[in-house]
This record gives sequence, structure tokens and C-alpha cells, in this order.
Amino acid sequence: MFVKILLLVGAAVLIWSASAHSSQAHGAKQVVTVRQYETLWTIAQSHYGGDVRGAVWRIERANHLVGAGIQPGEKLVLP
Repeated sequence: MFVKILLLVGAAVLIWSASAHSSQAHGAKQVVTVRQYETLWTIAQSHYGGDVRGAVWRIERANHLVGAGIQPGEKLVLP
């Protein structure tokens, strides 16, 4: 009896782990176009909660930016 329950629980965990994670675990990335007078700070502030410094860093990294300088019309991927 114990072995049957253990096998049933194991099968349930296996099925859950296979179906719980999609192939796009992080979701679709959003692309924004920089508007005049926008900065990485204001973009991060309007799209992310919490510590804006971390969001600025993630945007820089996702877009392979060397610094925080961006230009109006530039398209940025928001991770």
C-alpha cells in the first residue's frame, strides 16, 4: 500500500514539474521606444517596482549598453 502511494505521489510530482514550466519561463520581452527627455532611470521607474538601480542595470545588460546614455527613437528591450 505504501509503495502504491509513493508511486502515485512520484508520478504526480513528475507530471507537475513537466507542465508547470513553460518554454518561455521569463515571459515575452517588452520593447519600448525611447521618447525625448527619457532616461534609463525614468524608463525603469515606470516599468519596474522596487529598486530602480537594479532595473537600470538589467536594461543596460539586456541591450548591451556601455553606459546610461540613450537617444530618442532608440528601441530598448525590457527584460
